[in-house]
Amino acid sequence: MIKNLINTVVFLGIALSSYAQNNLTIKVLDNVTKKTLQGASINLINSQIRTSISDRNGISKFSELSNGKYDVAISYIGYSPEKKQFNLLGNKTLEIYLNPHMIKTEEIIVQATRAKSNSSTTYKNLTKEDIAKNNVGQDIPYLLDQTPSVVIGSDAGAGIGYTSMRIRGSDNARINVTLNGIPLNDAESMGSFFVNLPDFASSTESIQIQRGIGTSTNGAGSFGASLNIQSNILDKEPSVEFNNSFGSYNSWKNTLKIGSGLLNDKFAFNVRLSRILSDGYIDRASSNLKSFYVDGGYYSDKHILKAIVFSGKEQTYQSWYGTPEPRLKNDVEGMKDYASNDGYTAEETENLLNSGRTYNKYLYKNQTDNYTQTHHQLHYSNFINEKLTFNAALHYTRGAGYYEEFRPEEKLSKYNLPPVIIGADTISKTDLIRRRWLDNHFYGTTFSFNYNPSEYLKFTWGGAINQYKGDHYGEVIWAEYASTSNLGDKYYLNNAKKNDASTFLKADLTLNNWLVFADIQYRNISYTIKGDDDKIKAMDFHRKFNFLNPKLGFTYLLNEHSNLYASYAYASKEPVRNDFIDLLGHNPKPEKMQDLELGYRLKNDKFNLGTNFYGMFYKDQLIPTGALNDVGSTLRINIPNSYRLGIELDAAWKISNRFGWKATAAFSENKIKNFSDETSGEILKRTDIALSPATIISSEFSYSPFHSLELALISKYISRQYLDNTSAKERSINPSFVNNIRMNYSFSILGVKNIGIGLMINNILNEKYETNGYTWGYMDGDTRKSFNFYYPQATTNYMLSVNVKF
Repeated sequence: MIKNLINTVVFLGIALSSYAQNNLTIKVLDNVTKKTLQGASINLINSQIRTSISDRNGISKFSELSNGKYDVAISYIGYSPEKKQFNLLGNKTLEIYLNPHMIKTEEIIVQATRAKSNSSTTYKNLTKEDIAKNNVGQDIPYLLDQTPSVVIGSDAGAGIGYTSMRIRGSDNARINVTLNGIPLNDAESMGSFFVNLPDFASSTESIQIQRGIGTSTNGAGSFGASLNIQSNILDKEPSVEFNNSFGSYNSWKNTLKIGSGLLNDKFAFNVRLSRILSDGYIDRASSNLKSFYVDGGYYSDKHILKAIVFSGKEQTYQSWYGTPEPRLKNDVEGMKDYASNDGYTAEETENLLNSGRTYNKYLYKNQTDNYTQTHHQLHYSNFINEKLTFNAALHYTRGAGYYEEFRPEEKLSKYNLPPVIIGADTISKTDLIRRRWLDNHFYGTTFSFNYNPSEYLKFTWGGAINQYKGDHYGEVIWAEYASTSNLGDKYYLNNAKKNDASTFLKADLTLNNWLVFADIQYRNISYTIKGDDDKIKAMDFHRKFNFLNPKLGFTYLLNEHSNLYASYAYASKEPVRNDFIDLLGHNPKPEKMQDLELGYRLKNDKFNLGTNFYGMFYKDQLIPTGALNDVGSTLRINIPNSYRLGIELDAAWKISNRFGWKATAAFSENKIKNFSDETSGEILKRTDIALSPATIISSEFSYSPFHSLELALISKYISRQYLDNTSAKERSINPSFVNNIRMNYSFSILGVKNIGIGLMINNILNEKYETNGYTWGYMDGDTRKSFNFYYPQATTNYMLSVNVKF
């Protein structure tokens, strides 16, 4: 009996000890200098993975750990990763030393333009793994859909072809985009057209989204957000990948990637070829997209020299006209009224009456947009010593293309052609086909010095000098009555030149629990246009702008897991080309904005929470009027005083090893203080800014029954958006609530490193919704006549992918 009692006590002791709750402290140090390392990534692995980041003393703490065997994996930029296994039988402290890596990281290339950990900037990072989960062929904006305050849309309805994105109500002309620190925004329109970079996500290492003004960066000024995209970084292991997707609307994505790995400890190369095809959800809205990416780098303990060339060629059938509201409502009389007001031909009217939700106005078989854009980048990094690094880049982007369209009953005089005389008849109008061309060059240099005199003080000085040259011209390639024209004649021609020089200085100071950030940028722009535009003859002008943009922020570290931050930023931004053309006589002014951000962050192994308040106060903001010009671009006008106030939430909760939940929420007020409605002549007080929803909520609930399988329910709610600035419900986009399902399964077999199978089922509840649109109208006596247009998004659709990696 005594023996049984002893065995029972021993058994209970062992059982209880296995459930003991222990504390673990890990301290990370440099093995050469013995200094502590702040910001090291720590993964603690037992039955589950718990993650943490070392604090300013190099320390990270884990609590409520049971006894048992653990693995710890630690990584830090510029150091070799370290793994260690140990048994935990009580409270324990570990010191782990990291060795400086002889080959430096390429992340230094984008360091100057990115927000750092714990900075006072409101930002979100997407890793390569985050991107890969959703990369089935849709454009880059669709990969950002689950980040705060984002609204996406697609002309063709399914995310392939021309897409749009707004962040905090600001469109792509206000979103600064850089690729490896090189500006992507078109110098004249300031938009970023990802259709010209098909499948670039397959060559993307990470994306940082900064909301608001953010830190100083290169290129066009940021008023809504900044996207900093980094392409492939060094992978020391050779690989071959073949990725394929197929889905609704005859959509295909084929991608081949080859990586050499590190050769002779010095060299590495990557190649990607991609093709994306889709018929589109909207009638005839097809896309034929091709691209390639090549990079080659030299790596040593002091230097990185990397050359990158990537190119995209797109042909998309035009679907930027949208669908008239009567067509969506199946209002036959409304459709006839609209066709009459817009001067539709009999064929166009029949198409309108007989089409459904997927209506497309254009019928000419080659009503296409055609453009090829090739980027060349040469990056150099010099790790001068442990305190000073230098980065420089040369870049050159070559773009050329046109859109082709059929034009019925055009006046010959518009094309500088005399009337055609046939016998006694004088013909002044003709059916014709024209092409409008854009032929441009963009080149320049960027640089930065990163100087860290101590672990408490860091400086970054950088800048860029860029020049854009672009020719705009039109030609008639066919006419029923050709008059005196010859192939190759240009009925308008103008050339533009834009010089953009900027420099910035940033400083980071650590004082006990305080982090102080200061940033100032100077930007000089010189913009010249000479020649005839399609609308304006002798459009000769030269404008200069000088902007000084200061920023200041503070972060207070509450503990190793949480902090508070606040920042103030001021920015100015020049008008775009279309503002000068479409607002002829209005003399568009530069926009100015003050941005206040106040936030709280919490991160531990279970929760990741970020919440922030923001106030964006504008002077002379160029807001959309609600209408479009003849090539589908937004018409804008200066408004003296306007603002955006909001609160954003970005959270993740690891409920268990199997369940996880991510969610974002944005609640905002977007107002014009006094708005003069040019159509009605009314003066409206505190009216809503067009296309700026007050509520945006997203959710991603994931379930992993085992390690290699993940299922996710992805949801997005967008509240009502107004098409113009009158807050009129009859000119608005209805709220939408869309749900998608994602499945990813991976395994290895027969020596294949990884086989991944993915399935995306979008809009599983078959919601009929729109996220973008426009309106125009006029006064008919005392009655306002409005014509609303929408871009219907796809009903239930799917994409299936199979990815093989050797």
